[in-house]
Amino acid sequence: MGRAGAFLIAAVFAGIAATLAPAPAEAALKRELVEAPTGYSRGTIVIRTHERRLYLITGRGQAIRYPVAVGKPGKAWVGKTRVDGKYVNPAWAPPAVVKRDIPSLPDLIPGGAPNNPMGVRALTLAGDEYAIHGTNRPNTIGKAASYGCIRMYNDDIVDLYERVRVGTTVIVEP
Repeated sequence: MGRAGAFLIAAVFAGIAATLAPAPAEAALKRELVEAPTGYSRGTIVIRTHERRLYLITGRGQAIRYPVAVGKPGKAWVGKTRVDGKYVNPAWAPPAVVKRDIPSLPDLIPGGAPNNPMGVRALTLAGDEYAIHGTNRPNTIGKAASYGCIRMYNDDIVDLYERVRVGTTVIVEP
């Protein structure tokens, strides 16, 4: 085989390998152990809206970083709150603002229903109608897509749900 033939075979294999490897955007949307943002206590959830990432501070200078979807323009928020409830397969009642924008939504979508936007777990947040929850729309993760809730892949919300308790501090940064 000549040099041109070897080059052609190498190019074909490189093309096949490239199609099998995760795309850079996909690779960036995975849960991972990272250096923790500084200044937060162990067990704190820190959501960095501009990064579209949620950090669970684990201590020893480390955090678990999860990709998330955040509030769309005009719906995002910042502040400090706490987890006030933990739910498995939560039912969902659309808040008034969502119902106003999408009046065809039913008043209640049962937990586990395929059209339930809460996914398999929810951590409700004190003081408002927001939650950190799973999603039936995983293609929205990494985007500004919600009415203010923090969406996670269902596998990730199950992982986070098992690690936190009611009362956990949640800090949402811009």
